Amino acid sequence: MYATKKLCYFVTALLLVALSQSAGLAQQANVAATPVAPVAKATPTLAPVAAPKPAAAAAPIKLGSVTFSGSLRLRAENWDWFETDKADPSYTFGAAQLRFGFSQSKEKYEWQLEGEVPVLMNVPAHSIAAAPQGQLGLGATYFAGSGEQNASLIFKQGFVRFKGLFGDKASSLKLGRFEFNDGLEVLPTDVTLATVKRDHISQRLIGAFGFSHVGRSFDGVQFGRNFKAGNLTFFGARPTEGVFQLNGNDELDVDIWYTAFTKPIKAKAGESEVRTFVTHYHDGRPVLKTDNRSAALRTLDKENIRVTTVGGHYIGVRKAGQGKADWLLWGAGQFGAWGNQDQRAGAIAAEAGYSFAGNKFANRLKPWLRGGYFRSTGDGNAADSKHTTFFQMLPTPRIYARTPYFNAMNNEDVFAELRLKPHAKLATRLDAHHLRLSNKNDLWYVGGGAFQKRSFGFVGRATGGKQSLGWLFDASTDITVTSRTTLTFYLGGMRGGNVQAAIYPLGGSNPGGHFAYVELLQKF
Repeated sequence: MYATKKLCYFVTALLLVALSQSAGLAQQANVAATPVAPVAKATPTLAPVAAPKPAAAAAPIKLGSVTFSGSLRLRAENWDWFETDKADPSYTFGAAQLRFGFSQSKEKYEWQLEGEVPVLMNVPAHSIAAAPQGQLGLGATYFAGSGEQNASLIFKQGFVRFKGLFGDKASSLKLGRFEFNDGLEVLPTDVTLATVKRDHISQRLIGAFGFSHVGRSFDGVQFGRNFKAGNLTFFGARPTEGVFQLNGNDELDVDIWYTAFTKPIKAKAGESEVRTFVTHYHDGRPVLKTDNRSAALRTLDKENIRVTTVGGHYIGVRKAGQGKADWLLWGAGQFGAWGNQDQRAGAIAAEAGYSFAGNKFANRLKPWLRGGYFRSTGDGNAADSKHTTFFQMLPTPRIYARTPYFNAMNNEDVFAELRLKPHAKLATRLDAHHLRLSNKNDLWYVGGGAFQKRSFGFVGRATGGKQSLGWLFDASTDITVTSRTTLTFYLGGMRGGNVQAAIYPLGGSNPGGHFAYVELLQKF
C-alpha cells in the first residue's frame, strides 16, 4: 500500500508539472522550439519538415569556462501483459532518471564528466512466471535485474576528446567512458533523411539503450576522420552493466569492435548516403547462452561467443511532385563462433515513405507515410553444428519495437507508419506492425543484449512450432513545451498470435495486452 501511494504521488507530481508547463504553450504558439539532438530520446517523432527558426536558447550554466548541464526524466509506465494465472501481468510503476555533468571545450580538446541517479518506484515483485511464460513486461525485467534495490549512483560518462590530431583538423580521438550509437557517425543535412537515419538505422546493433531507466555506457576508444569522400569511424570498447540493472558502474567481459565508412551524396533533387560497416563481438562471460538447444547441450557449451557482422545501408530522399520520397535499404551477414557452434546468420530491411505537401490539408498536418519489411534468420535445427539465429549484439531494441515484446532476432516484421506535425511544438506518430517468427523451430526472442554478469541478456521462449506473433498497434505524441521541456504520451496495444496463445492460453486464440506511459523530460 505504501509503494502504491508513492507511485500515485509520483504520477500526480508529473502531471502537475506537465500541466503547469503546458499552460504557457498557447502563449508561445508562434515560438519554435530548439531542435532536439538526434540521440537525446529513444523514439522521437520528428516530422520531415524544414526546421523552423529556433527560439533563443536558454543560456548554459557556466562556472568559469566549465559548463554544467543535466536532465531529469520522469516516467510512469503501465503494463498489461498477456494473461496468465501464474503471476501478475497487470501493474503500474514509476521511475526517475537524473543526469548531471560538467564539460569544457578547448581548441585542441574537450572533456566531459557525467553522473546518473536512476530511481525505480513500485516495481512489481510478483510478475515473473515459470518458463516459458517468464517475465511479464519490463517492470518484471527490472525486478529480475535489481530485486528490491530502488536507486543507485552511476559514473555515466568521463572522457576526453582530442581534436586535430597531429595537425589534421579532420580527425578526432575520444578516450574514456562514453555513450555510442552505431549509424550516427554522420548526420544528414536534410531533416527527412536525418529522421530516417535516427529512427530506422541507428542502434540496430550497438546502442546506449537510452529508453531504459539506466542505459549503458562503453569504456573504450573512438576515432573519427572526415575525408572528401566521407567519414571513417573506428570504435572499440567494453559495455558497462546497467540497462535493467541499477548497478551500472562495472564493465562486462564483453568486447565490441566497430569500423564504418559513411559517404554522403548530395544532389540537386535530394540527398542520399551509403554506409558500410564491420563489427566483431566477443562475449567471455560464463553464463548460459540463450538459443533453441536443450538446456543440457547449452550447459555443456563453455566456449565463448565470437561473431563478426558485415553490412551496410543505403538511404535517400528526393523531391517527388510537391512532396518528398524517401527510401532505406539495410542488410547484414554474420559468421564466427556461437560457443561450440558455427554462426551463420543474416538480416535485411527495406523501407520507403512519402511526405505530403502542396495543399491546405498537407501543409497544415504535414503527413508523412512510411512502410517497410524486416526479416532476420532463425535456427531451424537445434541439433546440428550451426547457429543460424541472427544475433543483435548490443542494440536499443525499443526504437524498432516501441512496445518491446519482440526484437530483431528470428523475426519478420511488416509495418506501416504515419507521422503528423500539426504544430511546431506537437508531433504524433501512429504505427501498425504484423509480426511472425522467421523460423517456427526457433525461439521467440526478447531483450537488448548483455547488461549484467549473471544472465545472458536475451530471453527466448519455446513456441511449440507456432509462428505468428500477431499485431502491434501504437500511438505517441510529443509536446515540446519549451526548448528544455518535453512531454510524451505513448500507448501500444498487443494482439497476439498462435505463439502467445500456446504460451498464455488464458487469453484465448488471440491474447492481448497493452503498454502505456507518460514521460516528462526537463533539461537544465
